[in-house]
Amino acid sequence: MPSRSISRNEFVVLIAMIIATVAFSIDAMLPALPEIAAELTPESPNEAQLIITFFVLGMGLGTFFTGPLSDAYGRKGIMVGGAALYILGAILAWSAPTLETMLAARLLQGLGAAGPRVVALAVVRDLYSGRQMAQIVSVVMIIFTIVPAFAPAVGAQIIAVTGWRGIFLAFTVFSALVTLWLMLRLPETLPTESRRPMRRADLWDATKEVLGHPTVRLSIAVMSLTFGMLFAMISSIQQIFDEVFGRADSFPFWFAVIALVSGSAGFVNAKLVVRFGMRAIINTTFAIEIAITAAMLALIVFDPPSEVLFVAYLVWTISVFAQMGMVSGNLNALAMEPMGHLAGMAASIIAALSTVASVLIAIPIGLSFDGSPLPIAIGVLLCVIGSRLLSGLIRRDVDAGAQEAEV
Repeated sequence: MPSRSISRNEFVVLIAMIIATVAFSIDAMLPALPEIAAELTPESPNEAQLIITFFVLGMGLGTFFTGPLSDAYGRKGIMVGGAALYILGAILAWSAPTLETMLAARLLQGLGAAGPRVVALAVVRDLYSGRQMAQIVSVVMIIFTIVPAFAPAVGAQIIAVTGWRGIFLAFTVFSALVTLWLMLRLPETLPTESRRPMRRADLWDATKEVLGHPTVRLSIAVMSLTFGMLFAMISSIQQIFDEVFGRADSFPFWFAVIALVSGSAGFVNAKLVVRFGMRAIINTTFAIEIAITAAMLALIVFDPPSEVLFVAYLVWTISVFAQMGMVSGNLNALAMEPMGHLAGMAASIIAALSTVASVLIAIPIGLSFDGSPLPIAIGVLLCVIGSRLLSGLIRRDVDAGAQEAEV
């Protein structure tokens, strides 16, 4: 067991700040999108949404490699290297003269963010296990839930003082401080003798095995659709508040309400899943979301008063965000259940594939925004119907390696 030169409380806060970098990098950007669109892509303001999805795309691509790299070369080096890449991307975005340069910089930021995000959870596993690990991860996730609620408000304040480019300097400073804290206080948690060489053949074989299992394939497909809905909503939400409802100034407040209310879904799932099971929770959640989204779609078509539509939009957005808390953990658990014999590699592959695929789903839905939430609602409805149809085909499996051990 690696030594712990850092107290448990300090460790929890440090890990939470490392993981929260992702939420900060996405949600704090939302208030800046109108100004960026006006300066870098005035002829196609919808394309400013790509600043969100390209970051997520980079993170998904980076997730393929960061877990295996940390197994081979140690945790700290990969986390610090990833943070350095993230900071480089932030500096390039700060100076970006065109949207194309900005998108390349955000892709680089996402690649860098994947290192600390993925490896931080491996560090928790290196130092803790069992109930202690579960307790630490739960506390980290609570902090991670709170950060998105306030990130747009923080971003709006930074932008008001420095302009939209200042948000990238804030990302640079935040990541630099957290990385310095990591370097000074966190020990290397994977001893040299415990490291495993990274072999491309192993990664390819693991990918083939993961994709060869029907339960894992279905779970990845459903996760892709679910994340796709979420990222489509996030990438278009600021435009809808501004152009549809004329509430750009109060957007950070309403986003905080949405994030805090929907964030409770994870706690609800934790209470219900033991009693009803993962698949029942997943299928029921999708069925409810189909009804809510269909009702929202019908309401948009009937063109009610703006105040009524705004309240309905809030409820609908909360339901889509809350859906993640109800199904994402369960889907990941179902995908991982037959993969216990290569858990680390499988976790990276599943997360990477579902993230990259979700971006490919989210981009056309987000870009379909035409001054009305109707195209977004249609896209979300199609995704949630597809999710429900596919989730009904998922069966529960056990790890093949565990089965062989029992024979």
